[in-house]
Amino acid sequence: MALEIKILDYGDIELEASFLVLGRDCGRTRRVPTYGFLILGGPWPVVVDTGYRHNQIMESLGMRGLQFHENMIENQLARHGVRMGDVRYVMHTHLHIDHAGKDELFPMNTTVLVNRRELEYSVSGLMHPQYPAPDIKHLIDRLHTRDALRFEDLELSGMIELFPGCYLEAAGAHTEGSMNVHVDTAEGRAIICGDVIYDFNDQIVTPFHELHANEPRTTGNHGVSKREEKAAIKKLLATGKFLLPVHDKPAKIAHGQVVGRMDMAVPGPVVQSLPARNWFAA
Repeated sequence: MALEIKILDYGDIELEASFLVLGRDCGRTRRVPTYGFLILGGPWPVVVDTGYRHNQIMESLGMRGLQFHENMIENQLARHGVRMGDVRYVMHTHLHIDHAGKDELFPMNTTVLVNRRELEYSVSGLMHPQYPAPDIKHLIDRLHTRDALRFEDLELSGMIELFPGCYLEAAGAHTEGSMNVHVDTAEGRAIICGDVIYDFNDQIVTPFHELHANEPRTTGNHGVSKREEKAAIKKLLATGKFLLPVHDKPAKIAHGQVVGRMDMAVPGPVVQSLPARNWFAA
């Protein structure tokens, strides 16, 4: 089944640049988008990540939220003819402040799906400020409501099929419970990869302060080891034809390299082509 991914624009965030790429421009501010994803073409619409609750909540992390009326999730879905109640699943790559802030706007018969390890991690106190109380308390309400919450144990089960053409797997990076969402499109497999990648250019195309061949740069915000972070990025580059992070535009991948950049839908036109590196040139 060929599926399509529409990108939902939830507004921007201003934050310190080294948060995104380890060691880059420390103390300087960078503005980045915050995206969610609408998967269409399956048995029902599915949403991946819901953005942050409101602008003020980002101040708890020393960041600035820039979310406006057009960025409200109901307005973003309406652009594609989808209402909140039409959505069968809301899935989360993870539960950080800018990913799970609008779950309570969905009815309880829309099932929120998370990797079980991520909900456990959200209440562990590790990376604590990034899991705000209102978001996590709402999930506890869902925990005690029939069919309102669904868990997967992806570290143990391996990849699972949610419906034809849509698969879930443990990401192995960013947070202990992060997951990737694989989507089979008409042009190949696309992987929604949350915050394993923040910035294609400075992490992968021209990795900031990396000397070794094919060595990606980690983000400045992760809860697992740098070895695990680098391995997770390399796995994504080896697996997907398209990669869709939450804070950068999608990329087209070939032979483990970023060869193009997309816009607001996958599949869709390549808006910027990047030449493949010729490692064997004289």
